[in-house]
Amino acid sequence: MNWAFLQDVLSGVNKYSTALGRIWLSVVFIFRVLVYVVAAEEVWDEEQNDFVCNTKQPGCPNVCYDQFFPVSHVRLWALQLILVTCPSLFVVMHVAYRQERERKHRRKHGPHAPCLYDNPDKKRGGLWWTYLLSLVFKLLIEFLFLYLLHTLWYGFGMPRLVQCANVAPCPNTVDCYIARPTEKKLFTYFMVGASAACIVLTFCEICYLIFHRVVRSLHRKSQRGGRGHAASASRASTCRCHHKLLEAGDLSPDSRDNKLCASAPTMTPI
Repeated sequence: MNWAFLQDVLSGVNKYSTALGRIWLSVVFIFRVLVYVVAAEEVWDEEQNDFVCNTKQPGCPNVCYDQFFPVSHVRLWALQLILVTCPSLFVVMHVAYRQERERKHRRKHGPHAPCLYDNPDKKRGGLWWTYLLSLVFKLLIEFLFLYLLHTLWYGFGMPRLVQCANVAPCPNTVDCYIARPTEKKLFTYFMVGASAACIVLTFCEICYLIFHRVVRSLHRKSQRGGRGHAASASRASTCRCHHKLLEAGDLSPDSRDNKLCASAPTMTPI
């Protein structure tokens, strides 16, 4: 598999990600993709040929190997890495859709037409929801593959001896031995730990996005409330000045409207 191509594609996600998202991407490429390419594939290389059983019955070693290794660790990790990075591409696609829509809008209404988006790259509106859903999908994929890894091999460990019983064409109970079980166990624990670290980073990023969205909404509400209070205070001051002019006799009935408009502030829509 060409991991360099995947890295080039996902590197463009960095400019749309938060700080936690950039850390997550670094952890994925350094502690998962790099370890997978450099070491993990070598550890599991030719693992079926090194799976030795104490019988010469034709087909029995293959059946026993398939029983204990229904899916190879390296192939499962490769599928996990591909699926866990795919949700980030939806963010890039959404940004590209916004930019294309903005380009068509300018071409139709002229270069001086008002923009559809203040900044197409900002995580606002639909793009914010796309980014949030991509993080949720990452969490689900990570948990799913950890569950599969734990269920298919009865835990994250790697036994030295496995027994194949009552499986045709094996006679009775057959003992089979896994090559380099300690080394495979260490790499399995390392990949599970890296996946757990990515889960923590993704969960923290989700909390950060929601917290930042709530704080920004409260800030906008407070600003609107401040503007409304200032406008009401201005109207009240205008009314007090108007009544004082009436009491003093300086404001005639036919000119009170003109003086009131002159004293009132000019309000423009925001």
